[in-house]
Amino acid sequence: QARLKESGGGSVQVGGSLTLSCEGSGYNNRMFCMGWFRHPPGNEREGVAAVDKDGGTTYANSVRGRFTIFQDSAKKTLTLQMNNVKPEDTAMYYCAAAEVYMDGDGCYTALLSRHQDFHYWGQGTPVTVSS
Repeated sequence: QARLKESGGGSVQVGGSLTLSCEGSGYNNRMFCMGWFRHPPGNEREGVAAVDKDGGTTYANSVRGRFTIFQDSAKKTLTLQMNNVKPEDTAMYYCAAAEVYMDGDGCYTALLSRHQDFHYWGQGTPVTVSS
């Protein structure tokens, strides 16, 4: 059974930076798509960024140019570098992984609207951005 564990959340001021990490365990095969999601207070969960099995990345419009996702498949880690954070970035952040086959377009679609394609989820790490 695959397990994901996030770390790195905390409080940060507007314009600051934060690095979130996700450590995977309990699986041997490479996941076809791994992503970061967030659940802001009072709002629905939304996809933030994802990386497909070929290393292709995709981002939500709200974070493009500020956040960077990267993966170390050998170490089974997924990182989200958050720069120039804004108050609207405040949320619980989750790492998720999809083990069924999907290409880059599928990974993008799953990030935006097919969250159910991600089979494994971490417990989340909170991020609070203050002014």
